[in-house]
Amino acid sequence: MTASAISRPGERDRLPVKLGQIDWRLAGLIALIGGAGAMMLYSVAGESWVPWAGNHLIRFSAVFLVMLGLALVDVRWWYAAAYPLYAVGLLLLVAVELVGETRMGATRWLDLGFTSLQPSEIMKLGIVLALARWYHGASAQEAKWHWKLIIPAMMIAVPVVLVAHQPDLGTSLLILFTGVAIMFAAGLSWRVVLTGIAGVLVIAPLMYFFVLHDYQRARVDVLLNPEADPSGAGYHIAQAKIAIGSGGLLGKGYGLGSQSQLNFLPEKHTDFIFPTLAEEFGFLGAFFILAIYGAIIAISLRIASLSHNHFGRLAAAGVTATFALYVLINGAMVMGLAPVVGVPMPLLSYGGTVMLTVMIGFGLIQSVRVHRYLELPKSRGVI
Repeated sequence: MTASAISRPGERDRLPVKLGQIDWRLAGLIALIGGAGAMMLYSVAGESWVPWAGNHLIRFSAVFLVMLGLALVDVRWWYAAAYPLYAVGLLLLVAVELVGETRMGATRWLDLGFTSLQPSEIMKLGIVLALARWYHGASAQEAKWHWKLIIPAMMIAVPVVLVAHQPDLGTSLLILFTGVAIMFAAGLSWRVVLTGIAGVLVIAPLMYFFVLHDYQRARVDVLLNPEADPSGAGYHIAQAKIAIGSGGLLGKGYGLGSQSQLNFLPEKHTDFIFPTLAEEFGFLGAFFILAIYGAIIAISLRIASLSHNHFGRLAAAGVTATFALYVLINGAMVMGLAPVVGVPMPLLSYGGTVMLTVMIGFGLIQSVRVHRYLELPKSRGVI
Protein backbone atom coordinates (compact mmCIF):
# COMPACT_ATOMS: atom_id res chain seq x y z
CA MET A 1 0.00 0.00 0.00
CA THR A 2 1.56 3.28 -1.09
CA ALA A 3 1.66 6.43 1.04
CA SER A 4 -0.61 8.22 -1.41
CA ALA A 5 -3.18 5.44 -1.16
CA ILE A 6 -3.33 5.33 2.63
CA SER A 7 -3.52 9.13 2.74
CA ARG A 8 -6.89 8.97 0.92
CA PRO A 9 -9.83 8.86 3.39
CA GLY A 10 -11.56 6.07 1.51
CA GLU A 11 -8.51 3.83 1.84
CA ARG A 12 -7.19 4.70 5.26
CA ASP A 13 -10.52 3.96 7.02
CA ARG A 14 -10.59 0.33 5.88
CA LEU A 15 -9.81 -2.14 8.70
CA PRO A 16 -7.23 -4.22 6.74
CA VAL A 17 -5.37 -1.02 5.83
CA LYS A 18 -5.35 0.16 9.44
CA LEU A 19 -4.09 -3.19 10.70
CA GLY A 20 -1.34 -3.07 8.10
CA GLN A 21 -0.26 0.36 9.31
CA ILE A 22 0.30 -0.74 12.92
CA ASP A 23 4.02 -0.75 13.73
CA TRP A 24 4.47 -4.45 14.39
CA ARG A 25 8.14 -3.97 15.25
CA LEU A 26 7.09 -1.84 18.18
CA ALA A 27 4.38 -4.32 19.16
CA GLY A 28 6.90 -7.16 19.03
CA LEU A 29 9.42 -5.36 21.25
CA ILE A 30 6.69 -4.55 23.76
CA ALA A 31 5.72 -8.23 23.78
CA LEU A 32 9.37 -9.16 24.46
CA ILE A 33 9.46 -6.94 27.55
CA GLY A 34 6.14 -8.33 28.79
CA GLY A 35 7.40 -11.88 28.27
CA ALA A 36 10.66 -11.11 30.07
CA GLY A 37 8.62 -9.77 32.98
CA ALA A 38 6.64 -13.02 33.21
CA MET A 39 9.86 -15.02 33.07
CA MET A 40 11.43 -13.04 35.93
CA LEU A 41 8.27 -13.18 38.04
CA TYR A 42 8.23 -16.96 37.56
CA SER A 43 11.82 -17.06 38.80
CA VAL A 44 11.41 -14.86 41.90
CA ALA A 45 8.36 -16.90 42.98
CA GLY A 46 10.56 -20.02 43.21
CA GLU A 47 9.77 -21.16 39.66
CA SER A 48 6.02 -20.96 40.19
CA TRP A 49 3.27 -19.30 38.14
CA VAL A 50 1.61 -18.09 41.32
CA PRO A 51 1.21 -15.54 42.70
CA TRP A 52 2.70 -13.21 40.08
CA ALA A 53 3.79 -14.69 36.74
CA GLY A 54 0.44 -16.16 35.72
CA ASN A 55 -1.48 -12.99 36.55
CA HIS A 56 1.14 -10.92 34.74
CA LEU A 57 0.76 -12.97 31.55
CA ILE A 58 -3.03 -12.84 31.64
CA ARG A 59 -3.07 -9.09 32.24
CA PHE A 60 -0.44 -8.43 29.60
CA SER A 61 -2.26 -10.50 26.98
CA ALA A 62 -5.47 -8.59 27.69
CA VAL A 63 -3.91 -5.11 27.58
CA PHE A 64 -1.91 -6.04 24.47
CA LEU A 65 -5.22 -6.61 22.69
CA VAL A 66 -6.46 -3.31 24.13
CA MET A 67 -3.40 -1.58 22.65
CA LEU A 68 -4.13 -3.04 19.21
CA GLY A 69 -7.77 -1.99 19.48
CA LEU A 70 -6.85 1.56 20.48
CA ALA A 71 -4.46 1.73 17.52
CA LEU A 72 -7.51 1.66 15.26
CA VAL A 73 -9.20 4.57 17.06
CA ASP A 74 -9.12 7.75 14.98
CA VAL A 75 -6.78 10.45 16.33
CA ARG A 76 -9.75 12.84 16.28
CA TRP A 77 -11.32 10.80 19.08
CA TRP A 78 -8.15 11.17 21.17
CA TYR A 79 -8.21 14.89 20.37
CA ALA A 80 -11.85 15.21 21.49
CA ALA A 81 -11.18 13.25 24.70
CA ALA A 82 -8.14 15.31 25.73
CA TYR A 83 -9.72 18.01 27.90
CA PRO A 84 -12.54 15.82 29.31
CA LEU A 85 -10.02 13.15 30.40
CA TYR A 86 -7.82 15.78 32.05
CA ALA A 87 -10.85 17.29 33.82
CA VAL A 88 -12.02 13.88 35.08
CA GLY A 89 -8.50 13.09 36.33
CA LEU A 90 -8.34 16.43 38.14
CA LEU A 91 -11.74 15.96 39.78
CA LEU A 92 -10.76 12.47 40.92
CA LEU A 93 -7.52 13.80 42.42
CA VAL A 94 -9.55 16.34 44.38
CA ALA A 95 -11.87 13.51 45.46
CA VAL A 96 -8.83 11.63 46.79
CA GLU A 97 -8.07 14.64 48.99
CA LEU A 98 -11.62 14.58 50.36
CA VAL A 99 -12.62 10.91 50.61
CA GLY A 100 -9.52 8.99 49.56
CA GLU A 101 -8.56 5.57 50.94
CA THR A 102 -5.39 5.52 53.05
CA ARG A 103 -2.94 2.65 52.87
CA MET A 104 0.46 2.53 54.59
CA GLY A 105 0.32 6.24 55.40
CA ALA A 106 -0.53 7.37 51.84
CA THR A 107 -3.92 8.51 50.53
CA ARG A 108 -3.82 7.68 46.82
CA TRP A 109 -6.90 5.58 46.10
CA LEU A 110 -10.66 5.89 45.71
CA ASP A 111 -12.68 2.96 47.02
CA LEU A 112 -15.34 2.14 44.40
CA GLY A 113 -16.67 -0.84 46.30
CA PHE A 114 -15.82 -3.51 43.74
CA THR A 115 -12.29 -2.16 43.21
CA SER A 116 -9.92 0.69 44.04
CA LEU A 117 -8.97 3.43 41.58
CA GLN A 118 -5.73 5.42 41.59
CA PRO A 119 -6.58 8.72 39.82
CA SER A 120 -2.93 9.72 39.41
CA GLU A 121 -2.63 6.98 36.77
CA ILE A 122 -5.43 8.63 34.77
CA MET A 123 -3.63 11.96 35.03
CA LYS A 124 -0.45 10.52 33.49
CA LEU A 125 -2.35 10.16 30.21
CA GLY A 126 -4.64 13.13 30.75
CA ILE A 127 -1.77 15.61 31.08
CA VAL A 128 -0.22 14.37 27.82
CA LEU A 129 -3.43 14.68 25.81
CA ALA A 130 -4.45 18.04 27.30
CA LEU A 131 -1.06 19.67 26.71
CA ALA A 132 -0.87 18.22 23.19
CA ARG A 133 -4.28 19.70 22.40
CA TRP A 134 -3.41 23.11 23.87
CA TYR A 135 -0.17 23.36 21.93
CA HIS A 136 -1.86 22.11 18.74
CA GLY A 137 -3.69 25.43 18.62
CA ALA A 138 -0.75 27.58 19.77
CA SER A 139 1.45 29.64 17.49
CA ALA A 140 5.21 29.11 17.36
CA GLN A 141 5.75 32.33 19.31
CA GLU A 142 3.25 31.31 22.00
CA ALA A 143 5.00 27.96 22.38
CA LYS A 144 8.44 29.59 22.57
CA TRP A 145 7.76 32.33 25.12
CA HIS A 146 4.48 34.12 25.81
CA TRP A 147 2.37 35.07 28.80
CA LYS A 148 -0.16 32.43 27.71
CA LEU A 149 2.33 29.76 28.77
CA ILE A 150 0.96 30.25 32.26
CA ILE A 151 -1.98 28.09 31.11
CA PRO A 152 -0.01 24.89 30.36
CA ALA A 153 2.22 25.64 33.36
CA MET A 154 -0.83 25.64 35.65
CA MET A 155 -2.20 22.55 33.90
CA ILE A 156 0.98 20.78 35.01
CA ALA A 157 1.38 22.37 38.44
CA VAL A 158 -2.10 21.63 39.84
CA PRO A 159 -2.01 17.81 39.45
CA VAL A 160 1.66 17.73 40.50
CA VAL A 161 0.81 19.46 43.79
CA LEU A 162 -2.24 17.24 44.39
CA VAL A 163 -0.32 14.02 43.73
CA ALA A 164 2.69 15.14 45.78
CA HIS A 165 0.36 15.83 48.72
CA GLN A 166 -0.93 12.22 48.77
CA PRO A 167 2.13 11.75 49.11
CA ASP A 168 3.38 10.11 45.90
CA LEU A 169 6.68 11.72 44.95
CA GLY A 170 7.46 9.30 42.13
CA THR A 171 4.20 9.86 40.23
CA SER A 172 4.26 13.62 40.82
CA LEU A 173 7.77 13.75 39.32
CA LEU A 174 6.61 11.69 36.32
CA ILE A 175 3.75 14.10 35.66
CA LEU A 176 6.03 17.12 36.13
CA PHE A 177 8.84 15.88 33.88
CA THR A 178 6.41 14.65 31.23
CA GLY A 179 4.72 18.05 31.14
CA VAL A 180 8.05 19.85 30.88
CA ALA A 181 9.14 17.47 28.11
CA ILE A 182 6.02 18.30 26.09
CA MET A 183 6.57 22.04 26.58
CA PHE A 184 10.15 21.62 25.39
CA ALA A 185 9.09 19.51 22.39
CA ALA A 186 6.51 22.17 21.50
CA GLY A 187 9.26 24.76 21.14
CA LEU A 188 9.85 26.29 24.58
CA SER A 189 12.76 28.75 24.57
CA TRP A 190 16.10 27.42 25.83
CA ARG A 191 16.39 30.50 28.03
CA VAL A 192 13.23 29.51 29.86
CA VAL A 193 14.46 25.93 30.24
CA LEU A 194 17.83 27.01 31.68
CA THR A 195 16.13 29.54 33.97
CA GLY A 196 13.81 26.81 35.22
CA ILE A 197 16.74 24.47 35.93
CA ALA A 198 18.50 27.23 37.84
CA GLY A 199 15.32 27.89 39.81
CA VAL A 200 15.01 24.23 40.75
CA LEU A 201 18.61 24.18 41.98
CA VAL A 202 17.91 27.22 44.14
CA ILE A 203 14.69 25.93 45.73
CA ALA A 204 15.83 22.30 46.10
CA PRO A 205 17.40 22.88 49.56
CA LEU A 206 14.23 24.66 50.73
CA MET A 207 12.08 21.75 49.51
CA TYR A 208 14.36 19.30 51.32
CA PHE A 209 13.90 21.04 54.68
CA PHE A 210 10.33 22.35 54.45
CA VAL A 211 8.38 20.31 51.84
CA LEU A 212 9.58 16.70 51.89
CA HIS A 213 8.25 14.27 54.47
CA ASP A 214 10.68 12.67 56.93
CA TYR A 215 10.82 9.38 55.04
CA GLN A 216 11.47 11.25 51.77
CA ARG A 217 14.34 13.19 53.35
CA ALA A 218 15.69 9.87 54.60
CA ARG A 219 15.73 8.57 51.01
CA VAL A 220 17.74 11.58 49.87
CA ASP A 221 20.16 11.07 52.78
CA VAL A 222 20.58 7.42 51.80
CA LEU A 223 21.31 8.44 48.21
CA LEU A 224 24.13 10.72 49.38
CA ASN A 225 25.48 8.24 51.92
CA PRO A 226 23.98 4.75 51.44
CA GLU A 227 26.41 3.12 53.87
CA ALA A 228 25.21 5.28 56.78
CA ASP A 229 22.25 2.98 57.54
CA PRO A 230 22.72 -0.28 55.58
CA SER A 231 20.20 -2.24 57.66
CA GLY A 232 17.57 0.52 57.78
CA ALA A 233 16.84 3.28 55.28
CA GLY A 234 19.72 2.21 53.02
CA TYR A 235 18.77 -1.48 52.95
CA HIS A 236 16.92 -1.42 49.60
CA ILE A 237 19.74 0.26 47.68
CA ALA A 238 22.44 -1.82 49.37
CA GLN A 239 20.77 -5.11 48.46
CA ALA A 240 20.03 -3.92 44.91
CA LYS A 241 23.69 -3.02 44.40
CA ILE A 242 24.78 -6.41 45.73
CA ALA A 243 22.40 -8.16 43.34
CA ILE A 244 23.54 -6.16 40.31
CA GLY A 245 27.24 -6.49 41.15
CA SER A 246 27.12 -10.20 41.94
CA GLY A 247 25.66 -10.95 38.51
CA GLY A 248 28.96 -10.21 36.81
CA LEU A 249 29.11 -10.46 33.04
CA LEU A 250 26.90 -13.52 32.40
CA GLY A 251 24.94 -13.83 35.65
CA LYS A 252 24.43 -16.64 38.15
CA GLY A 253 21.84 -18.41 36.03
CA TYR A 254 18.07 -18.42 35.73
CA GLY A 255 16.45 -19.00 39.12
CA LEU A 256 19.79 -18.96 40.93
CA GLY A 257 19.94 -15.36 42.15
CA SER A 258 20.70 -15.49 45.87
CA GLN A 259 19.49 -11.96 46.69
CA SER A 260 16.00 -12.58 45.31
CA GLN A 261 15.61 -16.32 45.94
CA LEU A 262 16.67 -15.94 49.59
CA ASN A 263 14.49 -12.82 50.00
CA PHE A 264 17.31 -10.40 50.77
CA LEU A 265 16.06 -8.08 48.03
CA PRO A 266 12.86 -6.22 49.02
CA GLU A 267 10.05 -5.66 46.50
CA LYS A 268 11.76 -8.13 44.20
CA HIS A 269 8.63 -8.51 42.02
CA THR A 270 7.85 -4.79 41.63
CA ASP A 271 10.23 -1.85 41.98
CA PHE A 272 13.38 -4.00 42.31
CA ILE A 273 12.84 -6.62 39.63
CA PHE A 274 15.62 -5.20 37.44
CA PRO A 275 18.41 -6.05 39.97
CA THR A 276 17.01 -9.60 40.03
CA LEU A 277 17.35 -9.81 36.26
CA ALA A 278 20.88 -8.37 36.42
CA GLU A 279 21.88 -10.93 39.06
CA GLU A 280 20.57 -13.92 37.12
CA PHE A 281 21.58 -12.83 33.59
CA GLY A 282 24.50 -10.50 34.33
CA PHE A 283 25.59 -7.38 32.52
CA LEU A 284 24.76 -8.81 29.09
CA GLY A 285 21.20 -9.70 30.09
CA ALA A 286 20.60 -6.30 31.68
CA PHE A 287 22.10 -4.56 28.66
CA PHE A 288 19.85 -6.58 26.32
CA ILE A 289 16.71 -5.52 28.20
CA LEU A 290 17.81 -1.87 28.29
CA ALA A 291 18.56 -2.07 24.54
CA ILE A 292 14.97 -3.23 23.93
CA TYR A 293 13.69 -0.32 26.01
CA GLY A 294 15.91 2.00 23.98
CA ALA A 295 14.58 0.60 20.70
CA ILE A 296 10.97 1.06 21.89
CA ILE A 297 11.70 4.69 22.75
CA ALA A 298 13.48 5.33 19.44
CA ILE A 299 10.66 3.81 17.35
CA SER A 300 8.03 5.72 19.32
CA LEU A 301 9.85 9.03 18.77
CA ARG A 302 10.12 8.20 15.08
CA ILE A 303 6.36 7.63 14.96
CA ALA A 304 5.83 11.00 16.65
CA SER A 305 7.98 12.74 14.05
CA LEU A 306 5.96 11.26 11.15
CA SER A 307 2.59 12.66 12.26
CA HIS A 308 1.15 15.31 9.94
CA ASN A 309 -0.65 17.05 12.82
CA HIS A 310 0.92 18.77 15.81
CA PHE A 311 -1.42 17.10 18.29
CA GLY A 312 -0.30 13.63 17.20
CA ARG A 313 3.37 14.59 17.31
CA LEU A 314 3.16 15.98 20.84
CA ALA A 315 0.85 13.27 22.17
CA ALA A 316 3.12 10.46 20.94
CA ALA A 317 6.22 12.29 22.16
CA GLY A 318 4.61 12.87 25.56
CA VAL A 319 3.68 9.21 26.04
CA THR A 320 7.21 8.25 24.97
CA ALA A 321 8.65 10.70 27.50
CA THR A 322 6.58 9.13 30.30
CA PHE A 323 7.75 5.64 29.32
CA ALA A 324 11.38 6.77 29.10
CA LEU A 325 11.12 8.42 32.52
CA TYR A 326 9.84 5.17 34.02
CA VAL A 327 12.91 3.35 32.71
CA LEU A 328 15.35 6.13 33.61
CA ILE A 329 14.05 6.72 37.14
CA ASN A 330 13.73 3.03 38.03
CA GLY A 331 17.14 2.22 36.56
CA ALA A 332 18.82 5.09 38.41
CA MET A 333 16.92 4.22 41.60
CA VAL A 334 18.04 0.58 41.80
CA MET A 335 21.63 1.53 40.93
CA GLY A 336 21.78 4.05 43.75
CA LEU A 337 21.88 7.05 41.41
CA ALA A 338 18.47 8.43 42.46
CA PRO A 339 16.33 8.26 45.61
CA VAL A 340 13.91 5.37 46.01
CA VAL A 341 10.59 6.89 44.86
CA GLY A 342 8.45 3.86 44.08
CA VAL A 343 8.59 3.94 40.27
CA PRO A 344 8.41 0.44 38.67
CA MET A 345 10.21 -0.78 35.58
CA PRO A 346 7.39 -0.64 32.99
CA LEU A 347 5.99 -3.99 31.76
CA LEU A 348 8.80 -5.84 33.56
CA SER A 349 7.55 -5.20 37.11
CA TYR A 350 4.38 -6.75 38.50
CA GLY A 351 1.40 -4.41 38.66
CA GLY A 352 -1.80 -4.14 36.66
CA THR A 353 -2.55 -0.42 36.96
CA VAL A 354 0.78 0.82 35.61
CA MET A 355 0.72 -1.83 32.88
CA LEU A 356 -2.74 -0.70 31.76
CA THR A 357 -1.69 2.96 31.69
CA VAL A 358 1.48 2.22 29.74
CA MET A 359 -0.31 0.04 27.17
CA ILE A 360 -3.07 2.61 26.65
CA GLY A 361 -0.26 5.06 25.96
CA PHE A 362 1.20 2.71 23.37
CA GLY A 363 -2.26 2.38 21.87
CA LEU A 364 -2.20 6.15 21.41
CA ILE A 365 1.25 6.00 19.80
CA GLN A 366 0.08 3.28 17.42
CA SER A 367 -3.04 5.34 16.63
CA VAL A 368 -0.79 8.27 15.70
CA ARG A 369 1.16 5.89 13.45
CA VAL A 370 -1.96 4.48 11.75
CA HIS A 371 -3.52 7.95 11.24
CA ARG A 372 -0.30 9.87 10.62
CA TYR A 373 -1.62 11.54 7.44
CA LEU A 374 -4.68 12.96 9.17
CA GLU A 375 -4.91 16.76 9.40
CA LEU A 376 -6.53 18.42 12.41
CA PRO A 377 -7.91 21.99 12.61
CA LYS A 378 -6.02 24.56 14.66
CA SER A 379 -8.21 24.97 17.71
CA ARG A 380 -7.84 25.05 21.47
CA GLY A 381 -11.53 25.25 22.23
CA VAL A 382 -13.07 22.75 24.64
CA ILE A 383 -15.47 21.55 21.93
